Amino acid sequence: MTLEKLSESLTKVVKKITFATFIDEKFVKEIIRDIQRALLSADVNVRLVFELSKRIEERALKEKPKGLGKKEHVLRILYEELVKLVGKKKEIPLKAKIMLVGIQGSGKTTTVAKLAKFYLKKGLKPCVVACDTYRPAAFEQLQQLLEPINVKLFGSADAKDPLKVLKESLEKVRKYDVVIVDTAGRHKSEKELFDEMKKLAEILKPDEKFLVIDSTIGQRAREQAKAFHEAIGITGVILTKLDGSAKGGGALSAVAETGAPIVFIGTGEKIDDFEPFDPDRFISRLLGMGDLRSLMEKVKEVAKEKDFESILKGDFTLLDLQEQLEGISKLGKLGSIIKMIPGISMMLSKEHIDLTEKKIKKYLTILNSMTIEERLNPKILNSSRIRRIAMGSGTSIEEVRELINYYKTMKKAIRSFRRGAFRGRFPFKIKI
Repeated sequence: MTLEKLSESLTKVVKKITFATFIDEKFVKEIIRDIQRALLSADVNVRLVFELSKRIEERALKEKPKGLGKKEHVLRILYEELVKLVGKKKEIPLKAKIMLVGIQGSGKTTTVAKLAKFYLKKGLKPCVVACDTYRPAAFEQLQQLLEPINVKLFGSADAKDPLKVLKESLEKVRKYDVVIVDTAGRHKSEKELFDEMKKLAEILKPDEKFLVIDSTIGQRAREQAKAFHEAIGITGVILTKLDGSAKGGGALSAVAETGAPIVFIGTGEKIDDFEPFDPDRFISRLLGMGDLRSLMEKVKEVAKEKDFESILKGDFTLLDLQEQLEGISKLGKLGSIIKMIPGISMMLSKEHIDLTEKKIKKYLTILNSMTIEERLNPKILNSSRIRRIAMGSGTSIEEVRELINYYKTMKKAIRSFRRGAFRGRFPFKIKI
């Protein structure tokens, strides 16, 4: 989950409100102080924090709840004001020419690949034009990132003139739905960087000009957004490295303050750790209120062409268990998934989530050390096989037996479900 410490602090505020026995002025002032501490720790601008907390306090004490209890009323105000703090939602362009700009080291090249993968998932045909001709091995890095996802790259490792690269590529990119142009980061001087960007924009005539900003710079994101906007008129911002960034709150609020919409956020190092920025969904997760819509979208992306009905009808094997655990792993970090389920994150500690995530990884390592025959027919797992699996997976015999016991428990639960709720035909299909 992005902004983990901020999320933990704000989730505690939500818990405090939820379990409060009485909401009065003293209690409201107390939670306002908690909110202030949480936001200031995340590097949100002091002025913005006090403006926000003043609005929350005034609304909580003066507005009359409409069809809501006092607790729900205060929670709604907190939610609404935090959504305002991080800006408005921008519709994601589908078929478009997109120019990516940013300071060197902002994660721009990696973002190019993430953006291309995003459009691939949408069923579109993206391509990339490499116009960073200054940074050593920039073209090769793009090649390495794009080849595994089969995205066409235009340009060359020997190119010296980015304007020439773009001009020569324009005719070739016409058949693609999305054209992503990677530009150089800071080089020689700021003036030269901006002059080159303006010329590239004149040639490309992009539908979108996205500025890539490293969120670890915090409040300084405002200066970058303002400078680039004045130079070329950016239409959106992509914030990278938002996972684990102590200053992520500062970057989010600073960018929103400039009026430049945040379009995407980078939530990890993997190519799939990238998502459109939706203020409502983002704040829901931040407050531990869940985001089932995003979770279902993730599930659809990694869904196996196998439904739960087939498992119920057949015999649940270790291979079925492996597929389910792999599906959970593909969804992302367990903590991030749990954040999307309303209420669950409030009941589970971070330590418990971390332990479960480690167990899933260990179970998959053990399952990968088994033969197909063993996964399809667990009954053949005798002592010598278990010993071999433990050695092959770098685990202990006890850990292999723990996995087998977990499998037996799952199988027993499925059988019970089949005898009880599942009679003849399952009423609906559940995609795994």
